[in-house]
Amino acid sequence: MFNVGDLMIYSTHGLCRIDDICEKSYGKVARTYYVMHPIEEPELTINAPVDGDPSMMQTIMEKDEAERVIQSFQNPGIQWIDNARQRNKKYNNLVNTGDRQEISMVANTLMRKELEVDQDKSRVYDQDRKLLAYIQGIMFRELAVSLDTTFENISEKINTMIRQSA
Repeated sequence: MFNVGDLMIYSTHGLCRIDDICEKSYGKVARTYYVMHPIEEPELTINAPVDGDPSMMQTIMEKDEAERVIQSFQNPGIQWIDNARQRNKKYNNLVNTGDRQEISMVANTLMRKELEVDQDKSRVYDQDRKLLAYIQGIMFRELAVSLDTTFENISEKINTMIRQSA
């Protein structure tokens, strides 16, 4: 269970701070809820049941896990799938597992493809670009918090690693 003031990764909203834990009734059902806001959107309030789907709410990764995730960008990511529809389905399924290593491998592959495409002067599919931006927005912020640095430092470090190992 999380406490007031804790940071967590919540579903598609990413890094959130818990502002309150309280009982609320919707209809005839009373449940305990986390009341939180995304760090990037402080004006948005989210109510999530404490007993809700645990895969939707994750603790911030520990420093050693964050370092392992960053180091994983030195290696190739997952296999590229040429068929855009199959790729989108497979990569989104991996991201939805919440497994940080799997997610970092998807980001790694998409970042390498983006670099390759830049050199070829061609374009990345919009769905790939959007998925990468989504992953980076959540994962890089989480890495920054775990390692007590900035999003920009994490982004630069990972981009440098990918360029050097490409």
